[in-house]
Amino acid sequence: MAAAGSSVVGYDRMKEVKEFDDSKIGVKGLSDTGITTIPRFFVHPPETLSDVKSSSVQIEIPVIDLANVGSDHHRSKIIEQIRDAAKIWGFFQVINHGVQASILEDTIAAIKAFHEQPMEIKAKHYLREEGRGVMYASNNDLFRAEAACWHDSLQVWMSPEPPQVEEIPGICRKEVVEWDKNAKKVADTVTELLSLGLGLEAGKFRDLTFSDTRVFVGHIYPYCPQADLTLGITPHTDPGIVTVLLQNQIQGLQVKHENQWVDVKPVPGGLIVNIGDFLQIVSNGEYKSVQHRVLANSSMESRISIVIFFNLAKWRESGKYGPLPELLTPEKPALYRDFTAQEFNQNFYSKGFDSKSFIEKIKL
Repeated sequence: MAAAGSSVVGYDRMKEVKEFDDSKIGVKGLSDTGITTIPRFFVHPPETLSDVKSSSVQIEIPVIDLANVGSDHHRSKIIEQIRDAAKIWGFFQVINHGVQASILEDTIAAIKAFHEQPMEIKAKHYLREEGRGVMYASNNDLFRAEAACWHDSLQVWMSPEPPQVEEIPGICRKEVVEWDKNAKKVADTVTELLSLGLGLEAGKFRDLTFSDTRVFVGHIYPYCPQADLTLGITPHTDPGIVTVLLQNQIQGLQVKHENQWVDVKPVPGGLIVNIGDFLQIVSNGEYKSVQHRVLANSSMESRISIVIFFNLAKWRESGKYGPLPELLTPEKPALYRDFTAQEFNQNFYSKGFDSKSFIEKIKL
C-alpha cells in the first residue's frame, strides 16, 4: 500500500492526479459511478491509517448554551465556559446561538444540492485559484499533499473582497450569502466572549478586524467504497482566528484530545467552533488550536460540512503580528516571535494540510 505512489514501479502518481483534476469529476462523481476500489493516489500510508477508526472514547467536546448571553447573571458563567473550552479542548459546540433552524437546514440542503448536480453543470465552476473568488474543486491541496482525501468543496471568499454575487452558483447563492451573515454574528459573539475570557475588552478582537476576512467552504464527503484506506481530510489545525462549522447528522469529524481521537457527535441545531493557530499565537498560548480530521464516509448518505474560516483583515502598521502585548508579563513572557503576513500565508499555501507547523516555526 503506497500513498507515495511514485515509488511504485510503473506508476505515475502525478499523471493520475492531473487526469483526475482535468476530468472535473470530483470524488462525488467517482462515487456515483459505483466504483468498488478507489484510485491509488487516494490511498494513505500505513502510518496515517494505523489509528483510523471511530473512537471508543466516551467523552465529548463541551456544549455551551448561549441562550442567556445578554444577561449579566449568566454572562460571566458563559465566558468561563468558553474560556475553559478554548484552553482545554480548542473545540466546542454552541446551542441557542440565535440562528433559526430553518436557515441551518436550508444552508445544508443548498450545499448538498450544489454537489449533487450533474458533473457538467458543476464543472463550470471547477478551477484552482486559491485566495479569492469562487472555486469548486476536489482537495484544494491536491497537488501539494502526499495523498488525496475523499471530499469535494465549494469555496467562496466572502470578505474583505467578496465576489460578484452572480459568480456564486445559483443553486446555493441565496443560502451562501445568508449563511455568511449569520455565521459572522455567531463568530462576533464568540470572539467577544473569548476576548473577555483573556481579560481584554469585549471589542478588542473586533477592533483588530479578527473576523473581517471570511471564506465559506461547503464540503461533501460522499460514500467511499474503501473508507479504511483513505481519509475525508487529514489531521490538521486551522490557520486563522476561529472556525464556525455547520454539518448534517452524518458523523466523521474527530478532534485530538489528550493524545487520543474523539468523535464529535453533531448536536441538532448546534454549531461547532474551533480555535485557529493565529488565535493561539496572539493569546500567547492561552487558547489552543488542536488537530482534527475527518474520516472517509462509509455511509451511503453523504456527509455535508459547511465551514466559515474567520481571520483578520488588517495587519498592524508594522506588518507583523505576535502575542498581544497586553497579555505579556514577566511571569508570562512571549511564547512566540512576531511574524509577517507573507510568512503566514506562504506556510499555508506551500504544502498540504498539516498540524501546527507554523506555530512550531515561530515558537521561542
